[in-house]
Amino acid sequence: MSSLVQKAKEMAVDKLSHVPKPSCELSDLDFKDVSRKNVTIAGIVSITNPYDHDLPVVTITYKIFSQNREIGSGQLTDPGDIKALDKTNIELPTVVPYDFLWNLMKDVGADWDIDYKFEVGVQFKLPIVGKFTLPLTTSGTMKLPTLSDMF
Repeated sequence: MSSLVQKAKEMAVDKLSHVPKPSCELSDLDFKDVSRKNVTIAGIVSITNPYDHDLPVVTITYKIFSQNREIGSGQLTDPGDIKALDKTNIELPTVVPYDFLWNLMKDVGADWDIDYKFEVGVQFKLPIVGKFTLPLTTSGTMKLPTLSDMF
């Protein structure tokens, strides 16, 4: 009897391992907008839906870290559905005040860039499974804007 249950478990695991799953990719962060008061930093998450029906995205939460300090965060609640068998890009903007960037610039040095870590959690509502969060992380370097970028 236990061997029958074990075979059923193995068969279920084998079938579920071959089911396509949604996937996500993160782009590098970039300066989206520069004003006299703040800078808007944006990243893009690309979500691929392998299913033949729309995939509801419940929330997308994100944080940006530099030098082990959080410089920005945000949450998109109900950003919409990902169309069936399609890939969708969603922009994740974060407004960072200059005074905070100024504190970071003390450690920037001659290369005029900021090292960052970008953490994103995309929460889907999957049939049968329910809510499922896909964690993503990327790291990189962002060039600071110059005065010519501002005006």
